[in-house]
Amino acid sequence: MTMTDRPNVVLVLADDMGYSDIGCYGSEIETPHLDALGLAGIRLTRFTTTARCSPSRASLLTGLHPHQTGIGVLTADDGPGGYPGSLNNRCLTIAEVLGAVGYVTYLSGKWHLSHEKDVPSDAWPMRRGFQHFYGTLDGGGNYYAPRRLTRGERDVSGEALDDPGFYYTDAISGTAAGYIRDHRARYGERPFFCYVAYTAPHWPLHALDADVERCAGRYEDGWDAVRERRLAKMRALGILGEDTVPSPRNPLVPPWEDVEHPQWEQRRMEVYAAQVEAMDRGIGKIVEELRAAGELDNTMLVFLSDNGGCAEELPLGLGRDYVARGKRFVSAATRDGRDVYVGNRPELAPGAEDTHMSYGPGWANVSNTPFRLFKRWVHEGGVASPFIMHWPAGLGDRAGTICRDPHYLPDFVPTVLEATGAAYPVDLPGRDPLPLEGRSMLASLRGAGDPERCQFYEHLGNAAVRRGRWKLVREYPGDWELYDVECDPAELSDVAARHPETVRELARAWAEWAARCGVVPRERILELERWGLAAPD
Repeated sequence: MTMTDRPNVVLVLADDMGYSDIGCYGSEIETPHLDALGLAGIRLTRFTTTARCSPSRASLLTGLHPHQTGIGVLTADDGPGGYPGSLNNRCLTIAEVLGAVGYVTYLSGKWHLSHEKDVPSDAWPMRRGFQHFYGTLDGGGNYYAPRRLTRGERDVSGEALDDPGFYYTDAISGTAAGYIRDHRARYGERPFFCYVAYTAPHWPLHALDADVERCAGRYEDGWDAVRERRLAKMRALGILGEDTVPSPRNPLVPPWEDVEHPQWEQRRMEVYAAQVEAMDRGIGKIVEELRAAGELDNTMLVFLSDNGGCAEELPLGLGRDYVARGKRFVSAATRDGRDVYVGNRPELAPGAEDTHMSYGPGWANVSNTPFRLFKRWVHEGGVASPFIMHWPAGLGDRAGTICRDPHYLPDFVPTVLEATGAAYPVDLPGRDPLPLEGRSMLASLRGAGDPERCQFYEHLGNAAVRRGRWKLVREYPGDWELYDVECDPAELSDVAARHPETVRELARAWAEWAARCGVVPRERILELERWGLAAPD
């Protein structure tokens, strides 16, 4: 494959966005640009992640399981016997691999793959294959004045502080679009890999007034009604089968008619929807630059989320107190010196810079329709993600179809390698790279089907293995549950007692995988925390 034949690759990642949160997967949220990509490309209905942001990013970019990369929980250093919280030297990012064969590599947005965030380390983007980087090294944070905003390896946080119109989602989109617009003038015919890593719609609920206003009134009839409408649309779109039984409302969530602060609850979801719509608007700008440059047909554009919707309710308290407790990505004050109120306070409207709120389990349950549970769990509500691939030159007559084969994060890197003809190095001085864990999705996406195999998951002791129709899953420290996810995708009917041999077989396979891939037992991490050697990120 010649340099000019190789496709560009644009990888777009949402943060904490649920399975049904875009229009072409059933949402009422207006995402016309993603919908156009999905309807003209291929949508996967059974793509899964790792249930948390940093581990998902590590797996997505390396083709390994996150535990193998050094990031098993988040980016805290767990000390002796735990995870170091940074990418190690035995993993290679897709940017490193593609850069070695002549690709220009760009990153705009969130990194969150390094324990060290103040001083450049070997786990920073520019030292892991990215030739251009603009974004943040932390996880989620202030959209109006993000902490540690970085260009290359230089802190440029002052740019946001000095710009009253700054909004991080728009900055990520604008930078990525600029990379594409200027690429040919700077690099000629060389192909590019552009990783666009949004923080949207991860809390805090921060959105521009005009964007929130467009969503006003959309959620006045509450989460039960919205979820029912999503279910109907998902069935009509073919995302769900007509006989799919959804999970019930989460037991932590009251019926809408019993909600104590309905106006405030509506506002929370309006802001969340506005964050998703701002992201979609930015993706539209990126697509337009690809089209204007004549690059759209030969660009593999992939969109997904890092995990399911997040049910976390944030604590009350002033921002300065929250920062003092170690949450360094939270701004203690607004750009004009006002306190930031951290916590879900019904007397305050979310959206503005002086608030730091989340949307809670009621709306997260809607985001994860039809599944149960949330981010952090490896039940489907925590790991199921939309996955869109748009690549006119590479998908042929499969464009516009739905793929129901099960795939997961380790499959992305092998897919890109097959598409680009790049070889994964088996021997690299000083690195000793681990072999890839996934397999290419291209045959599956092109209609050839995907042979049955085991897919493995672990996060915070929550564990799962999927093989064919069977999914064995447990919520730490509970017992294994077994589900036939072909007919019970919402994991409502545990059939472990009826299939003890399948439970034993899959549990044995999971244990062998965990030992081989360096999964640290949850008890060990909790013990390190008790000793003060590890701390939550």
